[in-house]
Amino acid sequence: MNTIISVIPVEVFYSIAIFLLLLILQFFLKQAAKRVGERAEINITRTRLMFKYINILIFILAVFLLSIAWGVGWAEFSLIFSSVFAILGVALFAIWSILSNITSGVIMFFSFPYKIGDKIKIHDKDLPVEAIIEDIKAFHLHLRSLDGELITYPNNLILQKAVSLLEKNARLDEGKDAL
Repeated sequence: MNTIISVIPVEVFYSIAIFLLLLILQFFLKQAAKRVGERAEINITRTRLMFKYINILIFILAVFLLSIAWGVGWAEFSLIFSSVFAILGVALFAIWSILSNITSGVIMFFSFPYKIGDKIKIHDKDLPVEAIIEDIKAFHLHLRSLDGELITYPNNLILQKAVSLLEKNARLDEGKDAL
């Protein structure tokens, strides 16, 4: 038995420990997001979107920790990540609105006071909107105006504008949750 353990490199044990640690962390993060979703009565589709974000975070942590465990030096590691972040920085600066909408979507998951089916009024001096929230996506809201027009409103703008709740659960389509 000792000969088998001595043949296996120590990096394998570190990798197994990292995977177990990350699985436990992922479980607790998903349970926390699920509890927040249930407590705030958030649509299951939005909760599943948070699960995707948690999976991405765990993957990035796994790459970081496994590269350290397998002996990537800090100099090489910092060179790789600084190059990747420089490229991402330029790319994200070019598409900063997408990043701000995703960030706003995460913020809205935890602290948005309105739910699907609520009738709201957005106080925008250029385009005042009075509509019913049909869906809350990662990048935008789907609003249905009183005339029946579908309006997609960016998440980052909904957090910047004053919003009034006109009627709670004005229209709620049952069975509309996506799987």
